[in-house]
Amino acid sequence: MTAAMRVGLVCPYAWDVPGGVQQHVGDLAEALVGMGHEVSVLAPVGDAEGSRLPDYLVPAGKPVPVPYNGSVARLSFGPRIASRVRRWIAEGGFDVLHIHEPSSPSVSLLACWAADGPLVATFHTSNPRSRAMAVSSPALRSAMEKINGRIAVSEAARRTLVEHLGGDAVLIPNGVSVRRFAQAEPLPGWPGEGGSIGFLGRLDEPRKGLGVLLDAFTLMAPARPSLRLLVAGPGDPSAAMAAVPEHLRERVVLLGRLDDEDKVRAYHSADVFCAPNLGGESFGIVLTEAMAAGAAVVASDIPAFSAVLDGGAAGELFTAGDPAHLAERAGVLLDAPERRAELSLSARQAVRAYDWDTVAADVAHVYRTVLMWGGAGNGHPQGVRLDTGPRATALLRRGAP
Repeated sequence: MTAAMRVGLVCPYAWDVPGGVQQHVGDLAEALVGMGHEVSVLAPVGDAEGSRLPDYLVPAGKPVPVPYNGSVARLSFGPRIASRVRRWIAEGGFDVLHIHEPSSPSVSLLACWAADGPLVATFHTSNPRSRAMAVSSPALRSAMEKINGRIAVSEAARRTLVEHLGGDAVLIPNGVSVRRFAQAEPLPGWPGEGGSIGFLGRLDEPRKGLGVLLDAFTLMAPARPSLRLLVAGPGDPSAAMAAVPEHLRERVVLLGRLDDEDKVRAYHSADVFCAPNLGGESFGIVLTEAMAAGAAVVASDIPAFSAVLDGGAAGELFTAGDPAHLAERAGVLLDAPERRAELSLSARQAVRAYDWDTVAADVAHVYRTVLMWGGAGNGHPQGVRLDTGPRATALLRRGAP
């Protein structure tokens, strides 16, 4: 049995606000604990007293909203936060410190500056026009040079890293707990006999594409008088809903934010699950969750989604931002139960590669590789070849070139 490690994970974004990075860090923490490792997670928390926090979480301080990567991120920065970061590292006695989004101006960057031991970083962001990252790259270099092992969750995230900060990374995707999503009862009254399409994401974040789906629904509705939309997620939907004709709005069911159990049930509650995102996605965790649930997926053809859906083998793709094309592809699926069943089977098979049992083992292998070479710049080669299966198409790098 491999020796247990003490791992410190750093999440830059507010823990009590749903997001892909937060979920990734939490799921990774649980997977590592399940493998026998000791884990502590440092993250900003807006309401540390009123939130239900896991035992492994250490609040880093209250976040503030900051425009970041086409969205609004809730980050923590400043001298007081830096002091908390240094104290957490000093008291943790970690074998490995694993920082997520190390370039984000939050506890992640502060942890990079404070770290003096083996350091692994995961890059999630996919933004080829990241002006902030490009402009600030000289200031980031001192932090990036400390990193012993780099992970990117997708080829798009790896490319953003290479173009803006240099160096390279091993590809290890976001994980999903396949067993958690595989079986669930649909929500009451769903999916219904008239056809239904599901959506899950932030309702007031334009790049999540709810507006595109609502426009497609408006095109489809006249010929499908019983078609309904099941829309779940946090945020104010009023801006997106304003474009829906009033007589159709009662067929758009808004569920708001769902707890973990009802989120799983929601994936099992629609005939077709839609991911109409416009861009800025490096992976697509909603897709892997829907695939694990066996949903028939129709998604925009942005590179990250196309990669997860194996170029369309595990789900239908439509032209990003084109509601007419979305209406056409969704209509084909609604009218073809045999095609939905075929996609469901393909999705369940494809998603096995993203199960946390596999992903966490690959991450732990990066930890062991860094430790084997001494970590913290103790003379190991600039690139260490990792044996992490077909996804490992890049070198594990130390620092920027």
